[in-house]
Amino acid sequence: MKRWLKKSAEDKILDTINYIFCAVLIFVTVYPFYYIFIISLNEGLDASFGGIYWFPRKFTLGNYRDFFSDIKWLRGLGISVSATALGTLVSVLFTVLVAYALSFRELVHRKLYMTIIIVCMYFSGGIIPYYALLKALGLINHYLVYIIPGALNIFFILIGITFFEDIPGSLRESAMMDGAGELKVFSRIILPISKPFLATCILFIGVGKWNNWYDCTFFVQSKALRNLAYLMMQVINSTQVSATSAMAGASSSNTTTLSVQTAAMVVAALPILCIYPFLQKYFVTGMMVGSVKG
Repeated sequence: MKRWLKKSAEDKILDTINYIFCAVLIFVTVYPFYYIFIISLNEGLDASFGGIYWFPRKFTLGNYRDFFSDIKWLRGLGISVSATALGTLVSVLFTVLVAYALSFRELVHRKLYMTIIIVCMYFSGGIIPYYALLKALGLINHYLVYIIPGALNIFFILIGITFFEDIPGSLRESAMMDGAGELKVFSRIILPISKPFLATCILFIGVGKWNNWYDCTFFVQSKALRNLAYLMMQVINSTQVSATSAMAGASSSNTTTLSVQTAAMVVAALPILCIYPFLQKYFVTGMMVGSVKG
């Protein structure tokens, strides 16, 4: 309060404008998610009449009950969870290993490897050659299409190379003098001090895997392999459910197709919201990884 009183009138006006602008920006960003949340907690039949803005008018958990009892949504959720967990683990593991190996300037043919990585980062063969490659590998309409093609993240390889180059070589040399092998040096010394980089990789790769509807759209035909992101895209691209059709789709528990869809949206966003706070302390540092060379 004292600092506020010491400010000039111009500073107070500027700070007030900034606060108002930030408040409006936060409201515009957060309210759509909040609106979906309160609709998911309201009876679907009642929500179809509109007029709900701040709180559920007729509170119910029926939408979530119907969501978790629908085999289509439940199967899609299971595919998304398993593909995200396994795909993120595989992608981070291979990305970190390749980045660490390429961080050694004395590596044989290092320039060739770097050239290949840069070319792969900026150029693509296109969807048809990519589809043909996946078909030749037997990945079309297969669960592993969510895992294997994204096993290497070129962007984070380049960031990781710079990060590992900045780690003092004396740490590795002293450990090897004490008898530690390369694998032990990597697991016991390099990885523990690489938490910002690892957290950033896990967050970005994990979110990408969780929101990945592209692979399911083009490379998966089996309904049993469709993930939650693909099902959500079907919801987003479908026409708006009118009040009449919502009433027609109402069940005995007063849920509608639209109300169950809002519950699905909340469930889809919840894992990321739960995981992010645990990685937040590394996130700011990780965002700067590799951006500045000493």
